[in-house]
Amino acid sequence: MHVLKPKKSHNIEVLHPLLNRKAIRLFIKREDMLHPHISGNKYRKLFYNLLEAKRLGHNKILTFGGVFSNHIAATAAAGSEFGFETIGVIRGDEWKGRLDELGKENPTIRFARAQGMKLYFIDRKTYREEKDKPAFIARLQQKFGEFYLVPQGGTNELAVKGTEKILSEEDVNFDYVTCAVGTGGTIAGIINSSFSHQEILGFPALKENFLHDEINHYAHKNNWTLIRDYHMGGFAKINPELIRFINDFYHRTGIPLDAVYTGKMLFGLFDMIKKGYFPKGTQILAIHTGGLQGNDGINIRLKKKGEDMLEIPSFYSSGIVPG
Repeated sequence: MHVLKPKKSHNIEVLHPLLNRKAIRLFIKREDMLHPHISGNKYRKLFYNLLEAKRLGHNKILTFGGVFSNHIAATAAAGSEFGFETIGVIRGDEWKGRLDELGKENPTIRFARAQGMKLYFIDRKTYREEKDKPAFIARLQQKFGEFYLVPQGGTNELAVKGTEKILSEEDVNFDYVTCAVGTGGTIAGIINSSFSHQEILGFPALKENFLHDEINHYAHKNNWTLIRDYHMGGFAKINPELIRFINDFYHRTGIPLDAVYTGKMLFGLFDMIKKGYFPKGTQILAIHTGGLQGNDGINIRLKKKGEDMLEIPSFYSSGIVPG
């Protein structure tokens, strides 16, 4: 079995006319480049969990997610590379018994299967109400045998320990650190490893009223704020303005963004800069948490609607995913 190795990402300065006018310096930490398929915060969240699974003698990982889940794709890839069997418990049983059909339509599922992940579909009500309960986990153990459990989105104490490694000593000069927020594990780690003078801004990717408590459960400082104005209506909700922003940003900088997480965060950040939220001379570090595989699913949806699509190369263009 291979072993995950600690990795360090690098910061890239963004050059943009708005930043010049407002005298703001913006850098992006390219966590999306940590690994070809276990990218961004997923590498960080899985790092110590996989080490713990190995320490405990497990050879099987079970986790949860939707049919376009970054976490499902990353866990499947990690299992394939590091010698674990993987099981994905998938939200929505409408595709039960139609896995080949779903694979043709869904690049995430196609990739997960190509990596050897077993998929188990459950109805949405059970997923929402039962997946974290001991009785349901016990039923999964009866079905699949012993496994190491990683929660939906990958967030637990070991995941936060991993995301604490995102910031390093070279990031001390930044006034603000920003990141997208899904389950709260990534921003919690960033908060914990931030420097005393820094303000951490989290941009939730979904409409929510629970993240504050979730983050507080793991975070040990209070130097953070959630910016709740840029979720575009909910999780994975998009609009033409967001798509135009992501395309323009890519053509200007060469940096691809995803439309579910980092794209929304940077859209919001640029809007805040435009509106004068930050004083002149501010230095900002934006964390690119990966998630680029989700763009393929977004483009499928946009194509069906006849709308403008993301002009970013496919995450799965390497050819490792069977057609």
